Amino acid sequence: MSAVRKTVLVAVAAAIAGAIASYLILVSQRGAGMSELEQPAAARKPLYWVAPMDAAYRRDAPGKSPMGMDLIPVYESEDPGAGTVRISPEVINNIGVRIAPVEYRALPTQIRTVGYVQYDEDRRVHIHPRVEGWIEKLYVKASGDPVEAGQPLYELYSPQLVNAQEELLLALKRDNPRLVAAAEDRLRALQLSPDFIAQLRRDRKVSQTVTFHAPQTGVVDNLNIREGFFVMPGTTLMSVGVLEDVWVEAEVFERQASLVTVGLPVSMRLDYLPNREWQGRVDYVYPSLDEKNRTLRVRLRFANDDRLLKPNMFTQVVIQADPMAQALVVPREAVVRTGNQDRVVLALGEGRFASREVALGRVGERYIEILSGVEEKDDVVVSAQFLLDSESSKSADLQRMESADREPVFTRGNAGADRLEKTGGHHD
Repeated sequence: MSAVRKTVLVAVAAAIAGAIASYLILVSQRGAGMSELEQPAAARKPLYWVAPMDAAYRRDAPGKSPMGMDLIPVYESEDPGAGTVRISPEVINNIGVRIAPVEYRALPTQIRTVGYVQYDEDRRVHIHPRVEGWIEKLYVKASGDPVEAGQPLYELYSPQLVNAQEELLLALKRDNPRLVAAAEDRLRALQLSPDFIAQLRRDRKVSQTVTFHAPQTGVVDNLNIREGFFVMPGTTLMSVGVLEDVWVEAEVFERQASLVTVGLPVSMRLDYLPNREWQGRVDYVYPSLDEKNRTLRVRLRFANDDRLLKPNMFTQVVIQADPMAQALVVPREAVVRTGNQDRVVLALGEGRFASREVALGRVGERYIEILSGVEEKDDVVVSAQFLLDSESSKSADLQRMESADREPVFTRGNAGADRLEKTGGHHD
C-alpha cells in the first residue's frame, strides 16, 4: 500500500470517529434535558419486572414468568405506589365504578328499630286480696274483657271479713264512737267500699260474701282466678290496664345510645295498618344495657284514642335524633367495614384508586360522619369499592413484602445469566 493511500485512510477514519463522538455528545446533552417520560426505555432504570398475565409476580431482574413469557419492566413513572391500583377507563366503565365527594353537610340521624306495644304501667292496677278466702262468684270470665270503674269483679267469702263486720255492729250497739271509728277504719283497710260500710251501718246485717269492684275503667289482664279458688294476701287476682295511652318498648344498639334522649319525636308503623303512622315521643331511657344483646331499652309513649294499638303488637319505629349542624360525611355505601378497621376507596384520578383507613363518627340513614382519614373534596368510590379495596390491599401487602430486608440469593435466570433475586431462601 502506498504512503498516499495510507494517509487518505487515516484521515477518513479520523473524520468518522469525530462524527460519532459529536453525535454521542449531542445525544447525551439532549437526553439530560428530557423528562423521564421522554427518555427512551433503555435510558431509564426499571424498578422491577412483572409477569404479563399476573402483576403480583414480581422480580428484580429480567426473566421468564411461570407461564414462560418474558417479564415486563415497570418504571418509576408507571408504578402506582403502595396501596394504589390503576385501572383502564374501559374496566372502570365495565365494573360500574361510581364516585361521590367527601363534603361537609348537616347529618340528620334516624334510628330505626322495632318494638312491642305494652300497657301504660303508670296507670295499670293489680288487684290483690287483703284477707284469705274463697271466690264465690266471678263477674269477669277472660283476660281482655273491658270493665268500667265501679263494675263488680268478684265476690269473696272470708271469715276475717265477717268478723270485721261483726266488730262494727258491736261497736254501734254499744254506742262507743271510738270503737265505731276503729271498726270502720279496719273495714276500709280491708278494701271495703264506703257504700258497703254505709249499708252495713244502716241495715245492721252481716254479709257472708263481699263484692269487690273495678277501681278504674280499662281492660282485664292476667286473670288468674276462677270461681271456687282459695286466695291469700299477695295473690294477684287480675290486672286492669288502660289503653288511652300505650307504651312501646324498643331497643337501640349500643353505638346509638348517646343519640337517644327523653322527648325526641318518634314515628311508628304497624304491619296490619300499613297506611297509618303514629306520632309519639321518647318517654324514658333505661339506665343499663342488656348484657347479652348489648342494646339499650327505650320506652316510647303514644296516644291510642281509637284503641287500635293493642298490647304485644310488633311495631317498626323511627327515632328522630337531634341532627348535627355540619359534619364531614361520606355516603354509607362508600364505607368498607371489616372486623378490625373501616376503610374507604379514594379515587385519585387518571384511573388510580387507593384504600384508606378512616375513623367513623355518627351514622345517619344515608351518610356516615368521618372523623379522620379523608379530607373535604376528596372523592370516594360508592360502587365496586369492595373489588377495588381488595386489589389496593393486595398491592400494599406486596409492597411491604418487597421492602422487607431479605437475604440476597444468586440464582441463574432462564436466559443463562446470573442475576440477584431477593428471596427468603439460602445461597445456592
